[in-house]
Amino acid sequence: MKTDRLIGILSILLQEEKTTAPRLAERFEVSRRTINRDIEVLCKAGIPVRTIQGTGGGISIMDGYRVDRTILTSKEMQMILAGLRSLDSVSGSSCYSRLMEKVQAGSSEFVSGRDSMLIDLSSWYKGSLAPKIEVIQSAIENRHLLQFRYYSPSGESTRTIEPYYLVFHWSSWYVWGWCTSRRDYRLFKLNRMDCAAETESDFVCRDAPVPDLSCEKIFPGEIQVRALFAPEMKWRLVEDFGPDCYTEADDGRLLFSAGYTDLDNLVTWLMTFGAKVEVLEPAGARDMLRRNAEETLRIYTE
Repeated sequence: MKTDRLIGILSILLQEEKTTAPRLAERFEVSRRTINRDIEVLCKAGIPVRTIQGTGGGISIMDGYRVDRTILTSKEMQMILAGLRSLDSVSGSSCYSRLMEKVQAGSSEFVSGRDSMLIDLSSWYKGSLAPKIEVIQSAIENRHLLQFRYYSPSGESTRTIEPYYLVFHWSSWYVWGWCTSRRDYRLFKLNRMDCAAETESDFVCRDAPVPDLSCEKIFPGEIQVRALFAPEMKWRLVEDFGPDCYTEADDGRLLFSAGYTDLDNLVTWLMTFGAKVEVLEPAGARDMLRRNAEETLRIYTE
């Protein structure tokens, strides 16, 4: 895993006066090009790594630099390790446990006590999710095109993208990249992907923007919804939209108001409430719900 390798390279540079890219490549079983990119990442992170070409050259950290762990409190370190542990939950590696051993070496009192924060990012799809994440991470790291089968409301398609970011948002995993068929940046949900494969085709990195994941951008909320929900559905409204999404009507039902992006998705969501909801607007949602109810009744009547 890249994070674990970066930590390992930094550990070697702190312990040894000088090393070389071939030696690091052999140690971590990667290419020299990958090591060069790792050194570039460390430099961007503010670690003064210097490289000297030619005979007697190598990779080292500038004199006088050291990592002072005392700048972090025990609580802050626990937070960092909780985050690393959460990555282990989907990577299939043991980055967290190996890093814990390095941090505790000679400073067992620094990270002490029982862990108080547990984060598992793997979701229900851990068996299929971890391999996808591993493939995508490798493609991003090696700058190889990523190919996969994608299932969306508009149908199935084979996509090829330049992958730039793995994203965990809205309780799901996504990959953000440049889609070669759409000629634009797209966000793809991993649970809708199948047959993800790293190709041998290189790509030249674009100045890829960080994806704008604000709700206003992804879910513009152009459809205004008003509906009355049975009081026992309050927990679902709070879970999905928060406690400020409704007011209590005179008859005790909950008057829900919100913006929604897509009419089909709206109707699908409303149907999960069955007879516990009455839609007031938009009229299009009322019509679709009525037709769906009639078709469902016809199936079970027959």
